[in-house]
Amino acid sequence: MPEHSTPPLPLAGVRVADFSRVLAGPLATMLLGDLGADVIKVERPGTGDDTRGWGPPFVGGDAAYFLALNRNKRSVVLDLSTDDGLSAARALALSSDVVVENFRPGLMTRFGLDHGALAAEQPGIVYCSLTAFGDEGEAATKPGYDIIMQALSGIMSVTGQPGGGPTKVGVALLDVICGLYAANAIQAALLGRAATGVGGRVSVSLFDASVAALVNQAANFLLGGVVPRPMGSAHPNIVPYQLFETSDRPFILAAGNDRLFARTCEVIGFSELAQDDRFATNESRVRNREQLIPLMQEVFSRRPSADWLAALDAASVPCAPVRGMDEVFGSPEGAAMVQEVEDPLHGLLRLVAGPIRLSGSLSEVRLPPPALGEHTAEVLGELDA
Repeated sequence: MPEHSTPPLPLAGVRVADFSRVLAGPLATMLLGDLGADVIKVERPGTGDDTRGWGPPFVGGDAAYFLALNRNKRSVVLDLSTDDGLSAARALALSSDVVVENFRPGLMTRFGLDHGALAAEQPGIVYCSLTAFGDEGEAATKPGYDIIMQALSGIMSVTGQPGGGPTKVGVALLDVICGLYAANAIQAALLGRAATGVGGRVSVSLFDASVAALVNQAANFLLGGVVPRPMGSAHPNIVPYQLFETSDRPFILAAGNDRLFARTCEVIGFSELAQDDRFATNESRVRNREQLIPLMQEVFSRRPSADWLAALDAASVPCAPVRGMDEVFGSPEGAAMVQEVEDPLHGLLRLVAGPIRLSGSLSEVRLPPPALGEHTAEVLGELDA
């Protein structure tokens, strides 16, 4: 290998037939594309993926939402209600290493594109289904959107201000988590195939992924019998670990252990609190948060946030300002996550880079998000070759 040559990406040579749409599936396949896979996005005629219309804002006719989830993919338009469309879809699936779909259970079987039908001809195929509630049970055929799962999984019940109503998380985080699980499962199945020559079907339901995302809150209930409630920015198991108001703007303090709490007490001029039996350990602070937090809040309100952040940072206590989106991408670390992509159809796009670093570098945008059906002739020509 030449000294300065770039090593191939880990999934180079892997073809993915992507029949998914909206967020969880497209995020999973985008991650595979970032890692080098040839991802072919199958879209319906006319409208394509629903997220193409989820705006404003729009860029070149496509919503920013769509552009955030579909880099490093090629788009083909296939009408699965026609024999020609189904024939092309089958040929694409059978020529692929991975098939990803998030239709309601039974629909891919009706199309003849289910795992059993494809694996009978291509045993090495890795087939990933993302569902709302799994394949069986009375809820299996119900649709699954992130906000539905935020309600059903309990995430909304622990999000928001104390005494307030259930609150949606500000991004579709459960879809993101489901997509991450799916991408992980697909790569595990590819590793298994490398050893056995046989693929298989993996599946992730949005409900299961959402419940798994409850982590400590679920354990607090299952093991401790505690029904969690909204606590604003406060943490159910760690104190102080939350937002505090200052004389000008809020900031976050994360004193995750007794040592950090003692340092915080020194910064605010109340070192004796760390020796107080009510607050000396995290367990005691959790039990006595109603006494501790107002005291700390009163102190923090006396000075501006910049003063407290500087003092806490100097004491190596984790803390941070609460940034707006403009401040995030105006920071050096946020700006480093922006990739500018020249796209002849959409113009110059500023996209968030993939967060996985390979040999120290962020993954590149090899292909900008595709226009609807941009690669149909190209891909179908490859299938006929």
